[in-house]
Amino acid sequence: MAQNLRVLITGGAGFIGSCFVRACSGMERFSRIVNVDKLTYAGNLENVQSVAGDPRYVFVRADITDDKEIDQVFAAERPDLVVHFAAESHVDRSIHAPAAAIDTNVRGTFTLLEAARRHSVGRFIHISTDEVYGDLEIPHEADEEYLLRPSSPYSASKAGSDLLALSYHRTWGLNVTVTRASNNYGEYQFPEKLIPLMISNALEEKPLPIYGDGLQIRDWLHVEDHCRAILSVIERGRAGQIYNIGGNRSLTNREVVEKILAATGRSTDLITRVTDRPGHDRRYALTSAKIERETGWKSQIDFEEGLARTVAWYRDNAAWVTRVKSGEYRNWYERNYANRDAAMPENQ
Repeated sequence: MAQNLRVLITGGAGFIGSCFVRACSGMERFSRIVNVDKLTYAGNLENVQSVAGDPRYVFVRADITDDKEIDQVFAAERPDLVVHFAAESHVDRSIHAPAAAIDTNVRGTFTLLEAARRHSVGRFIHISTDEVYGDLEIPHEADEEYLLRPSSPYSASKAGSDLLALSYHRTWGLNVTVTRASNNYGEYQFPEKLIPLMISNALEEKPLPIYGDGLQIRDWLHVEDHCRAILSVIERGRAGQIYNIGGNRSLTNREVVEKILAATGRSTDLITRVTDRPGHDRRYALTSAKIERETGWKSQIDFEEGLARTVAWYRDNAAWVTRVKSGEYRNWYERNYANRDAAMPENQ
């Protein structure tokens, strides 16, 4: 990986993006770390509070669908590398209100690609999901050439943005790489996804709702392993390629919930079955053979170890969970960050 890189990270106040921001802050090769986030419901600057004092780090509050705003950011910051996490990523929300997913995930990606092309950005890493492959029957695993069969507005929007990103490599020679990861978990995840929701409910002894029979199968990847994989792609991945990133640990949703209950010392009586969501995929599965072969990356965090760490973090950070659930973290932003630098009241 080159030295003195100026990296622009979209969605850097979200769950995976903030982990990547923290990882970059610990590496000397990055001379500038630009975090671009709109701060929607899942964007929380508390997630990157630990790097706020890094002189290389800057936060820019911007909407990736606003071409003028994004062009100004690219012109001011002159990034060498873009790592694009920003997305509307919750399947249920995309089912109930699909417009936001289409606008952010497709139009937002288009806006960033256009800015990268205009400003001759050297590298563009587009972060995607295994959900673009849709349902897979046992024993099949999706490799990077597998047919795309998205089932929800969210996964369809991600599949579309993947293809759009790759088209910029083919048509204009933009150095684009796409990564597709399995289900992430870990610290700082907004409590609407399965693991943080079940942990927070279990700790509060509230019902743990499981869709349908709970036998939907997912592969689980710790967020730190995911960020290490992205760094390996930046260093050794090839332009115009797709890389799957998996945790190599498939479990049913019910198995995950039962492990959470065991880790929190709660009874399985808290499990509540609810009506399954429309078009719910039964099984996701992918192979990480390509990224392992080409970059040497492998997942390092065992699921039980990672889950124990995650449960401990949510137990120790109950105030963070309360602020996130109530929306109080927005007031935290206004008190602690929004007016810090009067020179750039919108963006610093």
